[in-house]
Amino acid sequence: MPDTQSSLKIVSVEGFATSFPVRQGVTLGIGRAVKRDALIVKVITEGGLVGWGESHHGRCPGAIAQLINTTLRQLVTGMEAHDVVGVWARIYARQLASHGMGTACALAMSGIDQALWDIRGKAVGWPLYKLLGGSRRPVPAYAGGISLGFQPPAALVDEVAALRAQGYRAVKLRFGDSVARDVERLEAIRRAFGAELKIMVDANTGYRLDDVRRVMPALVAMDVAWLEEPFPPQDYRDYRHAAALGGVPLAAGENHYTRFEFNRLIREESVQVLQPDLSKTGGITEGLRIAAMASGEKLAIHPHTSASGLNMAASIHLLSAIENPGYFEADVARENLFRDQLTTRPDRLDADGNVMPGEAPGLGIEVDEDFLRAHPVIEGPAYV
Repeated sequence: MPDTQSSLKIVSVEGFATSFPVRQGVTLGIGRAVKRDALIVKVITEGGLVGWGESHHGRCPGAIAQLINTTLRQLVTGMEAHDVVGVWARIYARQLASHGMGTACALAMSGIDQALWDIRGKAVGWPLYKLLGGSRRPVPAYAGGISLGFQPPAALVDEVAALRAQGYRAVKLRFGDSVARDVERLEAIRRAFGAELKIMVDANTGYRLDDVRRVMPALVAMDVAWLEEPFPPQDYRDYRHAAALGGVPLAAGENHYTRFEFNRLIREESVQVLQPDLSKTGGITEGLRIAAMASGEKLAIHPHTSASGLNMAASIHLLSAIENPGYFEADVARENLFRDQLTTRPDRLDADGNVMPGEAPGLGIEVDEDFLRAHPVIEGPAYV
């Protein structure tokens, strides 16, 4: 048994890139899914405590794992696991701020940061939400993840019906096909389930400004909660013009990294729904900073979900601790071995469509290391 009172000095950092092929790939605005990737991070302390985290793969899991297993490992080994601010600052100064790999570094350091928070919770015997100053409270969930793609309307209605039967009271539909087909699917879902179902839509950066101009009246008429990522994250001008069209709030953030990019996103006031991913934006430490910035403008945080139970648990714990929580994005993909086999699941839904943070120390998630060995990374694009 590890001695939780012994040194929390970091002695090992390792990133594991893993993949599995998808048999029935969902088609989204970014293409048809042919595989799923994940990147799991393991940190061990001198006292024997083990922390787990998840870095987003950035569609290049081997490269992100290599960054963790070389440069970042050398930077943080020997530091104290409790010093999440110090570890973050060291990686920022030595790698992210200048002459580094930019976004790739933000992805890589996110998993390390999660693992350190997992260790902190295990060291004191507290679940993460309690360590963050929160309480065990219900968190509303919507059905998202890699699901609800470009099916014919009737098939999409059947899929949403199954999700409603599970208890979901909100769903996210995929846009970015064509405006006409996107609206056809949206109208079919609204007709089938009425006003009680909350609907969000996500264009996966597949729209142009004219598409938003054309689709906005239908979004208003169908009472859509938000239009997510109509454009790539760097297209600030298009976001500004699209926001001026009014009617439905714009959502973004899963492809914005660190508080510095969110500072601009908040300041420009084009995006009203903020969606940092704790496996992308710099981890839990940076997620707390972003949430605090957003609370100053009365903006809620709706985290984007990555692949495994580690990211999901981190998001649920964060939402249970901040004062401006939004929705938890549940991954309802038909095929997700990272959710169903690699890790235990933290996202069990109650009868009211909510999830709850776990009570086990840290993130409270177990990882099957045999799965990692049995599912090595598959090189190549995840979408075609």
